[in-house]
Order: sequence, then structure tokens, then C-alpha cells
Amino acid sequence: MEIRSLFFDVFGTVVDWRGGIAREAKALLAPLGYDLDWFAFADAWRSEYQPGMEEVRAGRIPFSKLDVLHWHNLDRIRPRFGLQGLSEENCRRLNLAWHRLDGWTDSAEGLRRLRTRFWLAPVSNGNISLMVDLARRNDFAWDAILGAEVAGDYKPKPEVYNAACAAFDLPPEQCMMVAAHSSDLAAAAALGLRTAHIARPNEYGPGKGESGPSVPVDFAAADLVDLARQIV
Repeated sequence: MEIRSLFFDVFGTVVDWRGGIAREAKALLAPLGYDLDWFAFADAWRSEYQPGMEEVRAGRIPFSKLDVLHWHNLDRIRPRFGLQGLSEENCRRLNLAWHRLDGWTDSAEGLRRLRTRFWLAPVSNGNISLMVDLARRNDFAWDAILGAEVAGDYKPKPEVYNAACAAFDLPPEQCMMVAAHSSDLAAAAALGLRTAHIARPNEYGPGKGESGPSVPVDFAAADLVDLARQIV
């Protein structure tokens, strides 16, 4: 069946979370006298991402927006970086760093090209307000914002992908998941979605991301502009 909609992972696929969190943490904390390994701080905060969501996926806590999970995750890592004395207001400002991430250099242009043919939506674990802020900051051309908050659960739970397809009134076969993470694509493919892998070899630091898929995919691209060249 003809593909009509593209669904996007966002953190790592469309935006550079590591560079953004390191930059924003330094901008806020350095003037307050803190001197951290900013990338190590970003990595530590991100390392709590999956464990935090697993509490929801496993049913141990009710669904909570990612902003809330990020807040709890920040609280968990603060002692490691000597940030116990950081005020609640500055913690709140730091938590909103996830709303101020920059897209990869190809992202906005790639999305614009892809939107000439397909419906586009993030299917991210990020909450709606977070996705709106990233879109406005980076001029991302979404037709809708879908994902965890719409489904009330977190990827890779099937409900997240199925809810996205249902929102667009499309069968899975007419939807394609676009991600830099093979595990995300494998979960989508298991439900009948088409898949496209985007290489982000430096997502977790130089040479520490996926330069290619480790699972079968329908398309593999160097970046979002390259994906547009292949399918538009």
C-alpha cells in the first residue's frame, strides 16, 4: 500500500539532545559558579530516561508526562554533580532545557521536503508542549503532534504506534516510522508499519550512535534530506 504518513522519533533522530542539554546546562549553571563536565551531565540525565519510562510501562506508576519524569530524573542525578543546593526555580529552568534543543542541520529542510508528499507527525515519548516548543524553535513542519501523551503510554509499547495510525485514520501499512534507533523501528515493524532508519552516528558522542540499522528496514538514509531524496 502507498505510504501516506511519516511518524518521527524526535530525541536523537530530529534533534541533538546531547549537545543541547550540555549547552543549556552550561548557560544556566556556569554563571552560578558550577563547573561540570557538561556532556557527562547530559549523558547522566539521559541515562535515566528509559528507567523512568519503564516505571510507567510496567504499571508501577500512573502515566506521567516526560517533563515530569525528566524532573524526577534530574533530582536523581543532582548529587552526582554537586547540585543539591540548586534552587527549585533553577531546577525548573534547567528541566525546560529539553524544550530548547536544536535540530540536526538537515532536520528542518528534510521535513519541509517530506511534507510536500506525506503527512508528518512526531511519535515521540516527549509531551505535547515539549514537541510544540521544539517545533517552533526549529521550524519543524508537523501536521499533528502525536506520541506518548496521546496514547497514555511510552514507546515501544504497541499502543503508541497504534494510536498514531488511528489518529490519521490510516492502517499501519500506510504509515512509516522514521528513527535513528533500530529498537524503535523493530517495534513499529512488528505492528505492520513501514520503517526508515536515519544515521546519527554521533548521537551519544563521536561514533557512539547508529551509523546504520541493525534490523531490516524499508529505507536507510544518511539524514532526513537524504530520505526525502529517496521517497519524495
